[in-house]
Amino acid sequence: MTRSGQEYLASLRDGREVWLDGERVADVTRHAAFRNTAASLARLYDLAQDPRYASVLTADGAHRAFKVPRSYEDLVERRRAYKVWAESSFGFLGRTPDYMAGGAAGFAAAPAVFTTDGFDGADNAVACHRRLAEGDLYPTFTITNPQIDRTKAASEQEEDDLVVRVVAEKDGGVVVRGAKMIGTAAVFGNEVVVGTIEPLAPQDVDHALCFSVPIATPGLKFLSRTSYEAQARSVFDNPLSSRFDENDALLVCDDVFVPWERVLTYRNVDATFGMWWRTPAYVNFVHQAATRFWTKLEFLTGIAILLTKANNTYQLPPVTQAIGRLMGRVAQAKAFVLAAEASYEQVDGGRGGVMPGKEISFAQRIVAGELYPAAVQEIKTLAGGGVIQLPASAEDLLHPELGPLVRKYIRSPGHPAEDRVKLLKLAWDALGSEFASRHEQYERFYHGAPHVYLTQQVWEGDTDSCEALARACLSGYALDERTPRR
Repeated sequence: MTRSGQEYLASLRDGREVWLDGERVADVTRHAAFRNTAASLARLYDLAQDPRYASVLTADGAHRAFKVPRSYEDLVERRRAYKVWAESSFGFLGRTPDYMAGGAAGFAAAPAVFTTDGFDGADNAVACHRRLAEGDLYPTFTITNPQIDRTKAASEQEEDDLVVRVVAEKDGGVVVRGAKMIGTAAVFGNEVVVGTIEPLAPQDVDHALCFSVPIATPGLKFLSRTSYEAQARSVFDNPLSSRFDENDALLVCDDVFVPWERVLTYRNVDATFGMWWRTPAYVNFVHQAATRFWTKLEFLTGIAILLTKANNTYQLPPVTQAIGRLMGRVAQAKAFVLAAEASYEQVDGGRGGVMPGKEISFAQRIVAGELYPAAVQEIKTLAGGGVIQLPASAEDLLHPELGPLVRKYIRSPGHPAEDRVKLLKLAWDALGSEFASRHEQYERFYHGAPHVYLTQQVWEGDTDSCEALARACLSGYALDERTPRR
């Protein structure tokens, strides 16, 4: 059964080891750096119990993201659930519980990938999916190696413990040591999947493993980046960063014991890499992410419309054209989601259900990284200097002497000062704040570095059809053919 928001918040009070600004955080649900975002995530769980959304968000007592889709219609239903949660944060919470839930469903759809000569993790992968779904748990992950020296394999780094690796085997499991990045929203999760989505070298067998453990597992440390939520003045002054800062953390394993039943892959380079790519896990990620991205562009375009109407420039031809470009980008983002669903593929000959089409899914991650910075730049141009010249905080509006000045000079026809300041502060938080800068970088690298996914698009895309069409044209005429001159 699905949990309530309060049940979710209670699950975070488990003694997890989260560090920020040199201090250990006693309770992320009460700390000024995390509490508002935790409350925003709790609201997602409450939506699943709201009669208005329950049938959209859940099926058979679990969130739809945990369901292994068996048809095109199932993909559509899953996307509708993604959309409800994405709209709750206006697209600014990227790693909500449904993201890795879709990944776990991908594991369960093709468990044979986890069976290798040295270790059989198929049953563990299925059990992991079942445990997460039945407990309505929040799964997170850290699956990228630290950026120490990308010219060297994990086993060739200058120190042994830079990347998570096995340091001992015991009867009941293994002991691991090392680090992983980037644990987006990990401090808010219930379990963390630790693995490697990038290729490993053949000699990296000690680093070739994946496991899923509770966040509060002894020896597991999370080193948080700067909290934008903690820096926020108020919801009025920082409406996004004060409530939707999902945080990013470095995960450090300090001799963490992992029971065998929690291990998904072990000492196998191909399986540790293939669990993301030879199951529907990765394209399930993209399905959720593309739906959220579409929602985020809708929201940003809405800000642009409100800004230009407040500036009384909405009807000017150049402004209308700019809004048209933004609307076109929204339509592009939506089209990728619908096209990936419509081009669905069978998993394991249909035995593992269906998944969104790979080619369209992989193309989405290329275009998203290009669309987002372009959209932000467009809206900044439309906003002009208004987002810079703003009262320092809501206190200026409430001050008996300053309030009248703000109301006189920061207004526009039909938009009193309080409404205008509120809109401009929202725009700045989305476009120009440190929180906004993180999101622009985040969207550029949401699914990895461009040099990785552009190359993979060549591998996975239908290059044969492209080449065949060009060759058909070349074969349609010869050197001895002449076109009469006019």
